[in-house]
Formats: sequence, structure tokens, C-alpha cells
Amino acid sequence: MRTLSPEQRLVVTQFLRYACVGVMNTLITLVLIFLCKSIFGINPWVSNAIGYVAGFVNSFVWNKLWVFKSGSGVLSEGVKFIIGFLLCYAFQFAATWLLTEQTPLGDIQLHLLGFTMSGYGLATLIGMVVYTLANFVYNRTVTFKGAGN
Repeated sequence: MRTLSPEQRLVVTQFLRYACVGVMNTLITLVLIFLCKSIFGINPWVSNAIGYVAGFVNSFVWNKLWVFKSGSGVLSEGVKFIIGFLLCYAFQFAATWLLTEQTPLGDIQLHLLGFTMSGYGLATLIGMVVYTLANFVYNRTVTFKGAGN
């Protein structure tokens, strides 16, 4: 069995931490949307925005301090983080749209273990993988370049 180089171990560790932050963001987003909408009676669209903004801010803080361990300027990294989000979201959207609209995938229904997933649902999952990988690479090589890398 081949052992990983120190650089490879660092990348794997960062990716695993990045994935943990993603799970945490999802939970924070969903809990805040639920609390705002269902407990505090805030408009659903405002609740949605509050949840996503909180998840985004949480993501930036944890990626900066824990995943990539950056001590660089918050403002410049914050701007790069926003740009990375927008670029990677565009990749995700394009992948999802292309798979749904330009391939036969958009017309299928998968029935597995009592669940039904549309081609759009499957394309969305693939798009999420595209986003996750692209955003990790972008943040590692652009937003937090040189930070703990």
C-alpha cells in the first residue's frame, strides 16, 4: 500500500474538513430557515435568505480559520470567496441544466428502494458534486492560496 506524501495528506485533510463545514452549513441553513419561518413567523423567502446568508458566512469563517488556516486579510479573501461561490454556482447550474435539458437524463424516473428520483434530481446531485469539487479547488488555489497550503 502506497503512503501519501505530506502534500497529499494536507489536501485530503483539507477536503475532509471542507466536507464537514459543508454539512455544518447545510444544518445551519435548514435550522435557521425553519426557526425563522415556523417559530418566528418570518416570511418564507426572507427566512430562506437569512438561512443562506448565515450558511455562507459560516462557510467563510470555518474555511478561513479551520480548513485552510489563513491569516490573510478578511476583505480580500471575502471578495474572492464571493467570486468563487458565484463561479462555482454557475458551473453547478450549467452542469445541472446541460444534463437535464441536453441529455436523455431529463426524461427518466429512477425507482430505487421505495424512492423515486427524477432525472432533474439526479442531475442536481451531480451538479452539487461539480460545485463542491470546483469550490474546494478554487478556495484552495485562489481564495486561501498559500494559507496553510
